[in-house]
Amino acid sequence: MLAGGLSHERDVSLRSGRRVADALRAVGVEVTVHDVDADLVTALSELRPDVVWPLLHGATGEDGSVRDVVELLGLRLVGSDARASRVAWSKPVAKTLLAASGIRTPEFVTLPQALFRELDAPAVLAALVDRLGLPLVVKPERGGSALGVSLVEVAEDLPRAMVECFAYGDTALVERAVRGTEVAVSVVDTGSGPVALPAVEVVVDGPYDFDARYNPGRVEYFTPARLSATASADAADVAVRAHALLRLSGLSRTDLVVDADGVPWFLEVNVAPGMTETSLFPQAAEAAALNLGELYRDVVSAAWRGAPVSLR
Repeated sequence: MLAGGLSHERDVSLRSGRRVADALRAVGVEVTVHDVDADLVTALSELRPDVVWPLLHGATGEDGSVRDVVELLGLRLVGSDARASRVAWSKPVAKTLLAASGIRTPEFVTLPQALFRELDAPAVLAALVDRLGLPLVVKPERGGSALGVSLVEVAEDLPRAMVECFAYGDTALVERAVRGTEVAVSVVDTGSGPVALPAVEVVVDGPYDFDARYNPGRVEYFTPARLSATASADAADVAVRAHALLRLSGLSRTDLVVDADGVPWFLEVNVAPGMTETSLFPQAAEAAALNLGELYRDVVSAAWRGAPVSLR
């Protein structure tokens, strides 16, 4: 198992790695946890593990690069391959592909930092507000754990949001904010195709930022989400379709907002969802009455066999 890395989400990855390793060991699986460092290739070449699970969040972990290296060594991977990871990691690319297939996603614009500096920034921001309206969400084009993400309610706050975004990435994605219920739908591959776990509803006092996600107390979770049966089914359908259309494997988590009419709007998909004590994937699995150790063992076994996971 790979955990750690050098992204802004290193600590989260280490916590995810410890939790999953403990769960696997509890059901008899031998696990070695390794950081992503100068010894990684040598360690993997000598150990030749049956399966490598990259529990790495953020850059290198979800952008396909580490997965490329694992594949170069001829080792099996838990989760999506490098090619699918690269597509999912780029929010604009994933949103564009899914929108072309009829999945609703908020209208957005991408702005590279270099271009933003070359142009008349105030004029660009004014055009953004005129075109997309308010409120807006500003986030890095690539990244996770809500780092660099801002909800902009008034135009005067947009410049600050752009600066904060560029601290975590070279390109900003600015999208129309959709009001509604925030949910996360985790997906696991099964013998008959990907299956959605119960949606997790997120209720937070203030922004659902990095602190809220990984420090207990600020967030209240409801699993299953408090949605109508139709809205729940539609949210699950979007997550499964996203998993399939982006050619993801093993497991994923799709973040959505369900509006007042019960319509789910796709925000992003994660190929390496968090597995910490406050993370959404484990909550969904437990709500589905799945033993985490057994589920993780089945995920690893399926990767080793090159076959889908069987949910018992």
